[in-house]
Amino acid sequence: MKACVKAISYYLPDKIIDNTELVKDFPEWTIEKIEKKLGIKERHIAAADETAADMAIKAAAKLFQEYQIDKFQIDYLIFCSQSADYFLPTSACIIQNRLGLTNQMGAIDVNLGCSGFIFGLSIAKGMIFSGCAKNVLLLTSETYSKYLHPRDKGNRTIFADAAAATLISENGIAEIGNFTLGTDGSGAENLIVKSGAARHKELYHDLVFDDFGNPKSSDYLYMDGAAILNYTLERIPEMINGVLEKNNLSMQDIDLHIYHQANKYIADLQRRKMRIPQEKYYCFFENVGNTVSSTIPIAIKAAINDGSIQKGYKVMSVAQGLGYSWGGVVLYF
Repeated sequence: MKACVKAISYYLPDKIIDNTELVKDFPEWTIEKIEKKLGIKERHIAAADETAADMAIKAAAKLFQEYQIDKFQIDYLIFCSQSADYFLPTSACIIQNRLGLTNQMGAIDVNLGCSGFIFGLSIAKGMIFSGCAKNVLLLTSETYSKYLHPRDKGNRTIFADAAAATLISENGIAEIGNFTLGTDGSGAENLIVKSGAARHKELYHDLVFDDFGNPKSSDYLYMDGAAILNYTLERIPEMINGVLEKNNLSMQDIDLHIYHQANKYIADLQRRKMRIPQEKYYCFFENVGNTVSSTIPIAIKAAINDGSIQKGYKVMSVAQGLGYSWGGVVLYF
């Protein structure tokens, strides 16, 4: 039995914020500085009334049309997002209804960030191998922009909104190999929105600005970028070696590396640390930014479209995200 990626489509919101606009808000920065360090020129941002579920539905509709997919053959839906429409009910149930899918199916939400696509693939593969499903629709969608303080220049230059739809079936364009997965909740507070949920429902109203004018508040997304970067660089060799071992491969066997697309600075550090040739390390964030759980499927789709992925390629994908959580897999095209 096999579990394969059969099709990928993605949706980008209409609103675009480029570096020209960001420099107007933060004149101490320059367009050249942002592009040189982060490699990001523009980001798509969801409309005020557009949710992650709305974007996921648009990505799914695009998938159905692009690949002529019979949506009634889908028998499991996974919605990966940290921007649910409601605390309850489950967003996946709402999406099932709005897409007009069969009610003879499972539908679940998965609350994960940058590692969400890898974890979603692992769940989908398990569903197929267990006989619970034959066609799993994995939707990754995020609207971090709604959690960012307007003066948060660091995160506003990085994060963007997007959704991706991936169909996993018993056959397709890429067989899903073996996974390595990990979790370390001790780092939870290094990327967090503290208020609004059950632990502290009311707002903290504790906004302060540091000496550089950067905001810090429990009511907005807070990220300790240095701590996350250090942890990622420490973890990534073990993660990659684990994926290789699980798939009985060596680093030389991998034809292309498509990792979580954070930004150019992190990508360069990862590539150099693992001594990956630049031509084997694929990046696609210049015009989309860091779209959290959708970065890998969007990059895979782009690599297929521009010919960077060829038939017979072994593609490694790894991601580490808040939680902390991390995962990796090899896709056999």
